[in-house]
Amino acid sequence: MNNSELLAMIAAERRRTADLVDTLTPEQLATPSLCGEWTVRDVLGHLVSPLVGSPWRLASLVVRSGFRLHAANARLAREVGRRPTAELAAALRRHAEHPFRPPVVGYYGQLTDLQVHGQDIRHPLGLPADLDPQRARVSLDFLLGGRAIGFVDRRRLAGLRFEATDLGWSAGEGPLVRGSAGALLLALTGRRAALADLSGDGAAVFAGR
Repeated sequence: MNNSELLAMIAAERRRTADLVDTLTPEQLATPSLCGEWTVRDVLGHLVSPLVGSPWRLASLVVRSGFRLHAANARLAREVGRRPTAELAAALRRHAEHPFRPPVVGYYGQLTDLQVHGQDIRHPLGLPADLDPQRARVSLDFLLGGRAIGFVDRRRLAGLRFEATDLGWSAGEGPLVRGSAGALLLALTGRRAALADLSGDGAAVFAGR
């Protein structure tokens, strides 16, 4: 898949997230997400920050966070997430085609980040995954393809076969782990809340890892 196709998918996911933001209440925005200690609002701040933030601002936060990149990223997410929700949605739409390309994982990583974090928001709010099948397939291929540095622990996937029941997609060899594309995206990236939505003779092995 070429970069222009990936960028079009990324833009569509950003616009989809903006549409979701428009529907959220203050109570929903304050709900804990599936992403660590982040609330739904913090996750949105994380998705918007690469589009509106200055590299110099991130560098300053890295220094203030003792050169811990993860901590700096969390501080930036919370800082940006405090903006009015209408502003967050507008930024996602205005910068939908922004060519932000994360190091190492590139556009595949950015597309997957948007889809996984979308589920980090939707799952605890009881909202349907409502994933685009083609974009979900691209991200599942990425997660199982050995290039998803920082997204998955390859040791947890070894010797297992994964199947998305709503896509007709599968990858890997061994005992089967079966679930919807949304459940697999979450489980493969370490969200334990999705384990209950998996089945197959390899599900218990995967959960135990």
